[in-house]
Amino acid sequence: MMRSKRTVTMTAIAISVALGASACGGGGSTTGGAPTKGGTLTYYAPSDFDHVDPGRTYTTQGQNIGREIYRSLTGWTQDASNPDATPKLVGDLATDTGTASNGDKTWTFHIRPGVKWQDGTTVTSQDVKYGVERTFDPDLSGGPTYAQQWLAGDKGYKGPTKSGDLASIQTPDASTIVFQLSTPVNDFNQATAMTWSSAVPKAKDTGATYDTHVWSDGPYELKSYTQGKELILVKNPEWSKANDPLRDQNVDEIDVKMGQDMASIDQLMKADGPDAQNAIIEDPIAGTDLNSFVNDPTLQSRLHKIAAPGTNYMAINTTTVKSLQVRQAIEYAINKQTVRGAFGGEAYGPYATVFLPPGTQGRQDNAAPYGSDPAGDLTKAKALMAQAGVKNLTLSLAVEATPTQGKVATAIANSLAQIGITVNIKQIDRGTYFNTVGNLSNHYDLIWGDWIADWPNASTILPPLFDGRQIIPQGNQVFSQLQDPAAEAQMDNINKMADPNQANAAWGALDTQLLQNDAAVVPLVYMTFYELQGKNVGGRPTDPELAVMNLAHVFVKQ
Repeated sequence: MMRSKRTVTMTAIAISVALGASACGGGGSTTGGAPTKGGTLTYYAPSDFDHVDPGRTYTTQGQNIGREIYRSLTGWTQDASNPDATPKLVGDLATDTGTASNGDKTWTFHIRPGVKWQDGTTVTSQDVKYGVERTFDPDLSGGPTYAQQWLAGDKGYKGPTKSGDLASIQTPDASTIVFQLSTPVNDFNQATAMTWSSAVPKAKDTGATYDTHVWSDGPYELKSYTQGKELILVKNPEWSKANDPLRDQNVDEIDVKMGQDMASIDQLMKADGPDAQNAIIEDPIAGTDLNSFVNDPTLQSRLHKIAAPGTNYMAINTTTVKSLQVRQAIEYAINKQTVRGAFGGEAYGPYATVFLPPGTQGRQDNAAPYGSDPAGDLTKAKALMAQAGVKNLTLSLAVEATPTQGKVATAIANSLAQIGITVNIKQIDRGTYFNTVGNLSNHYDLIWGDWIADWPNASTILPPLFDGRQIIPQGNQVFSQLQDPAAEAQMDNINKMADPNQANAAWGALDTQLLQNDAAVVPLVYMTFYELQGKNVGGRPTDPELAVMNLAHVFVKQ
């Protein structure tokens, strides 16, 4: 997953690492005391969500707000009273975490009894089947593609509207759903903790406009949504705490206000005036404010550190930057010190040397294919450009249209200018950024991105970003458009390994190999986030799946 409009979760080790590092900056409680009922939570966002449609959202922000509206088959517990507790996979919409059979190629789930849509009708297994099937529709792209990768007999399938029924999803009765996979997947029930496994009632599906008409089986329903301006959620009267192990329904309303720049939001939250006391922020503190906020003793009780198990990176489009030597030169040329400085400095996180973030099982912690000096190596970079016979190259660089990203882009451009590469910076609206760069017709040469694993396995980091078989015209995640059949074969072999330790080690080796052999991405920084909330807000433990402050138990002190 993307964090600032894309997402990822963690490895099992990283979950415990993140929880140990994720608390209030000054040691205060993230939970804010005993929960109270009532009030309105204000939620400041610099831009709109990528999507609110459960099958299309693939950002931490979209999934975090979405989980207040709809439920996935499984989910991770978040104990508001004990933010240091290790998350546990449980059934959410399903009664439990599912049953595997047929050598992990068949997965069966049973829907909890009594779960209702906002109009009082019962949520059925057929609603879940339809919700998953519609994620195959190319006109509804953008979300995770695990169903497309794993379900049997889905070649050429384009969703229920275009292709009808998908036989590998079976609903023998209204409360049972069975997934037939083409390959063994022993952690399929962790994939179903993402919102792509949510139910969608066929009669309420409005296709591409479902973002603004999304139907609720969670604690909150959509009252109004003016895209780019405001989204208001109110209590779903048909939701019952009795059959929801993951969420509470404390506040009366969640008011998402969009459109202010992040620096302005940061300053508003810092002042903690009337507009901030019952408020939270969608995004981490901006780079321009980060160091001053982290070192301000007056903010520590409201400041939360989130160790994100993810990587901030720049992809290199291998279809336009075809020379491996040029790509390797770019790897050496980037001054990560200036890039990290633009993101906020040391507080933002350590320099990246490989793609897998620290804490990932199997990661080669001492590997540094392009050296460990964050300032780079211009001598090697220039030599590679000379070997490639390339001079006066001009490349486009896509980044989000924010002040912080503008500074990051300038830092990258200045680095590449040292080896004769001119960078044309293309700033893209933050709310549509990943939809834009995921459209292959736009042909950007360099693309900024960030990634946090989708569930605890390195298989949710490398294949989504480096497997060329997953490249699609719209909603593409393989920004580099890398086609490496040998690496893809290795991914297939690793996925078949029964020994998790062997598989983890193989993923770590492949991580280093991909950088050495393909140079399709430049890992920049391993991310750490800080968020600030109003003094009246409580019930927000760190969510190690999404690397955000969880909304499931949020309350506003009355």
